[in-house]
Amino acid sequence: MEKCNIVLLCAILLVSCSSSEIGSIETEVNRWMGADIQFPKNSVFTIQGRDTVDFQFQDAPYKILTYVDSVGCMSCKLQLENWSKYIQELDSVTGSMVPVTFFINAPTLKELTYITRRDGFKHPVCFNKADELNRLNHFSDEMMYQTFLLDRDNRVVGIGNPVNNPNVKALYYHIIQGESAKAPTRKSTTMALDVDEINFGKFSIGKEQITNVTITNTGSELLVISDVTTSCGCTEVEFSREPVRSGQSTALTVRYNPDEKGYFSKTISIYSNAGVAPATIAIKGYVE
Repeated sequence: MEKCNIVLLCAILLVSCSSSEIGSIETEVNRWMGADIQFPKNSVFTIQGRDTVDFQFQDAPYKILTYVDSVGCMSCKLQLENWSKYIQELDSVTGSMVPVTFFINAPTLKELTYITRRDGFKHPVCFNKADELNRLNHFSDEMMYQTFLLDRDNRVVGIGNPVNNPNVKALYYHIIQGESAKAPTRKSTTMALDVDEINFGKFSIGKEQITNVTITNTGSELLVISDVTTSCGCTEVEFSREPVRSGQSTALTVRYNPDEKGYFSKTISIYSNAGVAPATIAIKGYVE
């Protein structure tokens, strides 16, 4: 990919404006762009852990590879409901010509089977028990760098998770459809959140937590919230896509339904025309 598109990828992956994090993102993007991904031989794909399928993806003109490691909450990392919606949209746009390839290093097949059945996920998944894919490619520990858009030769032409980042999603479409990969031009503004952290404290499992976050347009142009994503399927956010006038506010309704006990730390990312990087809100608490 041309140098200008590498710069664009660095921009859309930004989650902070600190110089150290910007440098880290640039290092990872430059490391992976144009790299060849090595796949294990004789990988076995199943649907919901029971039906083995002949999943052909190697010769596709483009493919999306997502690797999931075994660290932390597996269900939170997978976000299978969001992936199901994205795959349906991707198939509609590309005529089912861009397969999404899942390699998951789950602790046990039993856990992966349970999650895929619970979420009604009927897409082929490779249970990467010995972590062969990672052994061949040495992926980053950061989820941001564990999903790639590959060309026919398995060369990396895009980095980032299109489910978590709408800018990555748009960039992948530009590349796949053979369009110039440039960021959309739109008037920018500024915004302010009334909180940057939500702490639900201690509460019992099964008890839904609900709160509101107020977003105020502090700039002179209309504020448009294009998407709000979460780092966990336990978190749902309701928001309006109606433009917000200068000086006015809108609210996000945040719902948290834990699926396990213990301390949790999650993130909400708000994508808008208020700068390049998404605004983030931390969610914390302890489930008894």
